[in-house]
Amino acid sequence: MQYAERLTDRQAADAVRGRIDWKYALGLELTDAGFEFSALSGFRDRILEHGLEHQLMDVILARYAQLGLLRAGGRVRTDSTHVLACVRDLNRVEFVTGTLRCVLEALSAAVPDLSRSKIGFLS
Repeated sequence: MQYAERLTDRQAADAVRGRIDWKYALGLELTDAGFEFSALSGFRDRILEHGLEHQLMDVILARYAQLGLLRAGGRVRTDSTHVLACVRDLNRVEFVTGTLRCVLEALSAAVPDLSRSKIGFLS
């Protein structure tokens, strides 16, 4: 998430403290106080110190395969262009759904008696 939004460690820690979408994605309670930004670099250092980067990469690759982003016996790529393109597409979908959520919230505030049954695509 930090990479996708191009945030510094300090900005990412602020996002965890103040943004509901980050708390949701990380499985945190809304009241969670977050963490100090230096914890991120410490976390990365501990991963490298204990040689866990390979295990982490295996988990990520398994998840990408589950999502259909990687196929066994498929073409091997030496760069991340394909994966980044898929991530970009997923980010665009997230932006569209976020925009739609904001529109629906504004609509429900403007027209409080509007029900889901009156909006055909939501039923």
